[in-house]
Amino acid sequence: MKISLALLVLLLAAAWAGRQGSFRSSRVTCCSKEMFSRQKIPAIKIQRYEYTSPSCTHRAVLVTVAKGPICVDPEERWFQQYLRKQKKAKSTSQ
Repeated sequence: MKISLALLVLLLAAAWAGRQGSFRSSRVTCCSKEMFSRQKIPAIKIQRYEYTSPSCTHRAVLVTVAKGPICVDPEERWFQQYLRKQKKAKSTSQ
């Protein structure tokens, strides 16, 4: 069930990206409620992330993994922990 839900989210994201153009385009990229993933993404799989535009209906973060971008709620506990670890790693490496 979890795998099929994740697959559905990825398929919806791919279909939506096809209509909207690339996630890396200069256009505003937003996530609909159906596109959000509730599953924790292991930090090692995260290649990069970016916040969606404030003009979007739903606040989200586009987390890019090898298979493509995934919409994540920026308030998810695991994502907040990921951000804290990233910030700490940057501050200790400087």
